[in-house]
Parts: sequence; structure tokens; C-alpha cells
Amino acid sequence: MDRTVVHIECDGVGKSYLQKGRTVPVLEGLSFGVRERELLVVLGPGQSGKTTLLRLMAGLEAPDAGCVRMHGEPVTGPGTDRGLVFQSYMLFPWLTVLGNVEIGLDIQGRRTGATRAQARDKARAYLDMVGLSGFEDYFPHQLSGGMKQRVGIARAYALEPQVMLLDEPFGQLDAQTRLSMEQETERIWRANRKTMVFVTNNIDEAVYLADRIAILEGKLPGRLAAIRDVPLPRPRDPMDVAFLRLREEITAMQKLAL
Repeated sequence: MDRTVVHIECDGVGKSYLQKGRTVPVLEGLSFGVRERELLVVLGPGQSGKTTLLRLMAGLEAPDAGCVRMHGEPVTGPGTDRGLVFQSYMLFPWLTVLGNVEIGLDIQGRRTGATRAQARDKARAYLDMVGLSGFEDYFPHQLSGGMKQRVGIARAYALEPQVMLLDEPFGQLDAQTRLSMEQETERIWRANRKTMVFVTNNIDEAVYLADRIAILEGKLPGRLAAIRDVPLPRPRDPMDVAFLRLREEITAMQKLAL
């Protein structure tokens, strides 16, 4: 597919919340598009509206101004064309690893006519994709943080959405596990080139993963400060001179946005 095709876009998006009797603007005038098969990272510090932006893209909330569109059609609610991976693991503790991935497929199968056996086969295939073959019968309390997040990623991918939305998925992990998960995410993305929007407050993570980085201003309401291409070859070495130079440029751009 043509990578210049816009898959999902924000057009003048704004969002406010009512807090303690006053209106607090969270996002204002956001306009940008995510290209087909692109890995776009939304970078910003805490309290810059990143999670709200992703929730609008997922259709979990509606903007107060502007519009979010998929292939030119307004997003009016959640849909199977978008898969969402949350900051927290959001696993069902009473279900096994396999059961957690199957649950969405079972619901989907009621609409599509897919059998339970087909759902199980697909769940196993996506668990293999994230490196969890052999852990199908484990329960969430038996898993490490990184493994729990892999289950969440497998569950989202198993529904085969057109766009993956990841909301700071590795923020709870230790540094070593986080790096490993970044490498896994990049490997999985390169394998299937599914359009992805990845939210983070970590500059190294953004430079490691992104085709382009959308930098948000560091104060509410969140506005788009800049979009920066990341022309580095994959896989990337965080100690490479070109990587470090771009990291410095992005750091300077983000400081200007604070």
C-alpha cells in the first residue's frame, strides 16, 4: 500500500473536561494524519493530553471540537478497526493467557461465524508472534510485567485491526524489560507493517521506534509543537552517533515546547 495514504487523522481536534466546576482544556487545535503502515509516535511529558488523544482515536471519547477520521469517515465510537493497548495490563485474572487472548475473538466470532476452534488457533498464533508459546495455560499472576504486556499486545493484534493504538504500554516496566519490549514491538511492526500510533513520554523510546514523531507541547491544553521525521535505518542502535544526534535534536525541540 501507498505509505502516503492517510489512515487515521485528526482535524482541528479539541477536548475539555469539567473539573471542580471549571472547564479545563486538555487538547486544542490538533491536526495531523497517520500514514498507511506508519509507526507514528506521539511524544510529550505528563499532563500534555497524550492519553486523551489516543482515547479520541479509539472512539472511547468524542472531541468537543474538530474531528477524528478513519479513511475519511468520522470516528463515532470504538470499533474492531482499531486495537488498543493500555498503560495498565487490563488482563482478566481468572482467565489463562490463552483465555485472555481468546475472549475478544469469541465475541468477534459471534458476529462473523468463526468457530471456537478457529479462535483458539488464531490466539495461539498471536501468542507465538509475541514469544509466549508454552505459556498458554499460565494465569496473569504467574507472569512478569513484560509478559503481561505481551498478552495485551497479542490480544489486540488477534482481532486484526487496521490501526494499533498503544498508550505508554511500557511505562510500568523496569529499564531492561522496557528495552526488550521496545525491541519486540519494533520487530513485530516490521513483520506486518500494521499502522501504529504509539504514545510515550520517553525520547529514546520515540527515536528508537518511530517513522515520525509528533511532539506535543508540555502544558495544557496540548497542542502540536512539531512533527519530526526519523530517517534512521532499522533496527536502530541507541549508541549510534546518528541516533544520539537525533535524540539531542528531539530533546531540544521538546524543551522549546515546554
